[in-house]
Amino acid sequence: MNQDQLKQLVGRAALDYVPAGQILGVGTGSTVDCFIDALAASGIAIPGAVSSSERSTQRLIKHGIPVLNATEVERLAVYIDGADEIDGQGFMVKGGGAALTREKIVADLADQFVCIADESKLVQTLGKFPLPVEIVPMAAAQLARRFAKLGGEARLRAGVVTDNGGHILDVTGLSITDPLAFEAEVSQWPGVVTVGVFARHKASVCLLGGADGVKTLKF
Repeated sequence: MNQDQLKQLVGRAALDYVPAGQILGVGTGSTVDCFIDALAASGIAIPGAVSSSERSTQRLIKHGIPVLNATEVERLAVYIDGADEIDGQGFMVKGGGAALTREKIVADLADQFVCIADESKLVQTLGKFPLPVEIVPMAAAQLARRFAKLGGEARLRAGVVTDNGGHILDVTGLSITDPLAFEAEVSQWPGVVTVGVFARHKASVCLLGGADGVKTLKF
């Protein structure tokens, strides 16, 4: 199977985690697009979804699934989203689609985070994928200097403005051996809106698509 077929496979597998009759948290990205399409075709009745991006909102609405604002919801049973990287403990790097801030907000509402990904996203140590960091634009240069002290090279993602009006730094050259400590440290730097390490909001379950089908990893 090619990568698109694997995304469709895990998108369908995630339907087993959709709580009928409850509001669902929905992430962002091409794998999530496959999940949204599968959800619409499944006939599972949900009162609505909280979306982490304008992209997912438009797709949900197109399928007739009501989209609720996060401010209207106190908790979600489950949040379903992809990842750019995930390690053996469920820690992730996210933000390749520039929606990391809203993704972390919606994930914080959820009791369970179900990650859907293909097997190429499973890594031993986070950092091979460029780490996305949403920032306040005026802090770009000083944040790049801070990352340089950690051995990383930060580059502004050209032409990208997030749904929140922020900019994205992509940081290469990092080896994130302690995701919890790294997330806590970088989150405190002035000018950082959200760092794309999801350690405090790690996956509870990962549905990993591969040549042999879908493997379920629980953390």
